[in-house]
Amino acid sequence: MSGAGPAGGQEHPGAAFGIPEGASAEEVVDAVFGQGGGQGIDPELLPYLEAAGGQGLSLSEADAVQEEADLAAQAQDAEDRQALRELVAANLVPGGDVERLEELLAEVDADDSDDWDSWEPQLPDRPVDEEGTHRAELLAAARSVEVSQRMRAVEAEILDRAPEHKVQPSLERVEEVLDILGHPERAYRTVHIAGTNGKTSTARMVERLAAATGMRTGRFTSPHLATIRERISLDGEPISEEGFIAAWEDVAPYIAMVDERSQARGGPRLSFFEVLAVMALAVFADHPVDVAVIETGLGGRWDATNAVPGDIAVITPIGRDHERWLGSSLAEIASEKAGIVKDGATLISAHQVPEAGERIEAAAVEHRVVWRRELDPDEDPGEPGAGELAVGERQVAVGGQLVTLRTAAAVYEDVFVPLHGEHQARNALLALAAAEALFGGRALPPGVVENGFASVTSPGRLEVLRSSPSVVVDAAHNPHGIEALAQALEEVFGFRHLVAVVGVMADKDVEGILAGLEPVTDAVVCVPIDSPRAMEVEDLEKVAREVYGEDRAHAAQSLAEGVERAVALSEGFDAPLTASGVVIVGSVILAAEARALFGKS
Repeated sequence: MSGAGPAGGQEHPGAAFGIPEGASAEEVVDAVFGQGGGQGIDPELLPYLEAAGGQGLSLSEADAVQEEADLAAQAQDAEDRQALRELVAANLVPGGDVERLEELLAEVDADDSDDWDSWEPQLPDRPVDEEGTHRAELLAAARSVEVSQRMRAVEAEILDRAPEHKVQPSLERVEEVLDILGHPERAYRTVHIAGTNGKTSTARMVERLAAATGMRTGRFTSPHLATIRERISLDGEPISEEGFIAAWEDVAPYIAMVDERSQARGGPRLSFFEVLAVMALAVFADHPVDVAVIETGLGGRWDATNAVPGDIAVITPIGRDHERWLGSSLAEIASEKAGIVKDGATLISAHQVPEAGERIEAAAVEHRVVWRRELDPDEDPGEPGAGELAVGERQVAVGGQLVTLRTAAAVYEDVFVPLHGEHQARNALLALAAAEALFGGRALPPGVVENGFASVTSPGRLEVLRSSPSVVVDAAHNPHGIEALAQALEEVFGFRHLVAVVGVMADKDVEGILAGLEPVTDAVVCVPIDSPRAMEVEDLEKVAREVYGEDRAHAAQSLAEGVERAVALSEGFDAPLTASGVVIVGSVILAAEARALFGKS
C-alpha cells in the first residue's frame, strides 16, 4: 500500500527518515538513533514507534537504548579532551605535566582583569595633532621653495653687475661700504692670499689648520664650482641659502648708496666680485670668526679683498696669467700680487723665478715685514736657516702623500697631505707657515697639524671622477698650472696612454696650455664651455691641430660627447685599462661641469 501509514491515506511517518514501511523494531531504532545522534526522538516518529511496538520494542526500551548511546558519547568526549590536554601539556609545559597545565588554566580563568587596560602600544609614537604636524611640514616645504626662489633672485641681481674679471682699479667703493658698515674687516684676524696658482688649495689648508686649533673660521675663495655660496664658508662649510640672502639684504642698502655716489662722480657701480667681498667680510664679523682666510680674485693691489688689514700675507707661485689686466711680464704681475703686503705684516712666499722674486723682496723690505720664504725646490734643503721654508722628503701614499715640512719653527715629519703632486706639498708648506704666524711664529702641536691636514679637500684639483679607465679633472688654466699637473700625473698615475679633454677661455694662453699637455698625452679632444668668455670649439681645434697635428686633435660639441670620445681613444691601445686615462682640464668652469657630469657636485 504505497503512501499509506498509521495516519491513514498519507505517507508513513518514517519515510522522511529512510525507514521502510513494515520495518522491524531493530531497524526503526537504528534509523532513529543513527540520525538523531542521541539527541532525543523526533515527535513525528512517535506514531511509527508505537506501531513498531507491536513487533517487540516498547517506548521505555527505546528510551533505554537512547540513554546508553548518550553515555557512550560522553565517555568518548571525555577521552578526547584528556588526549588534547596531554598533547597541549607535551608542547607547552616542561615534562608534559598535565596537572601543571590544569593549574595554569585555572589561574587564567581566575584572572578577571582586562588585558587591554595594561596594553602598551608597539608602534612608534605619532603626533597627537596630526593635522597640525602635517600643516607644519607643508609650511616648511613652502618655506624651502620660497628661500630657493629668493636665493636665485639674489644671485641674479648680483650677477647683473660687472663681471669679476673686469678689473676696476680702485678700492674706493669697497672701502666706502665697509666704512658705512663700521669696518667689519677689523673684527678678526686675516690671512690674505695672492698668487697665480695654488691660492684656493692653500686657503683651504690654512683654514683647516686654524680650525684644528679650535678657532672659528671664515674662508673667501673664488671662483666657485657648484654654487656661489662656496665662496663664503663658515667653519669649513658653504654659507646656507638663508645666510647668503640675509648677508645680501644686510648690505644691499649701503651698496645702493655707494653705487649712487660712484655713478654721480662718473664711476661704475660695485662689481659682482666687490659685492661678494663686502658680503663675506660682513658675514665673518656677524658669525663671528676668529680668523678669516681671504683669497684675492685677480691680482692684488686693486683687488676688492685688499681692503682687509692683512696681518698675514701669503704669495703662492707666480706665473703668466690675466696678462691683459696685470701686465705682460712676470715682474709686472709680481708687483700687482705683492700689492697685498702691508706694513709690519708677516709675509709667507713661495719660491719664485728671479724676475718675480725681486719684486716680492722689494715689497718685503719696503713694508718691513717678518718674511718666511721658500727655498728653491731644486736645492738640497739641508737645515733651513732663519725664516726659510722647505719641503723635505716626499712619498706617494694612498689618497695623497707623506711629506716632511721644514719651517722656521720646526721640522714636521711624515705629514699626510690628502692631495697629490709636488705643488700641493709646497702649498701645504706655505699653509703651515701661515698657521704658525697666527700663533706668533711658534710651532704647532703635532696633533693639530695631523688633524688639520687630514680634513683638507680641494675639489677639482687632480680629482679622480671615475676609474677603469680613470677620468681625472683639474682646474689648471695656464701654462704654469699645466706644468705642475703634468708632473703630478706622471708621479701619481703613471698612465701609458692619456687623452686630454680641453676647454679654455679666449683670454688665456691657449697655445701654451696645449703645448704643456702635448708631451704627456696621446691626443686631445676640444670641447665647449658654457661661458661667454670661452673660446669657440672650432677655434680651439685649429690651435690644437697646430700643436698636436691633424691626426691627434679632435673636437666634440659637448663635454659628455668629448669624454666619451676621449675614453674610446684612450682604450684604443694594446694596454690594460688601468694604464689608460682621461684628464679634463683648461678651466675652473669646465672642472665644475665635469664634476656635475659625474655626479660630484
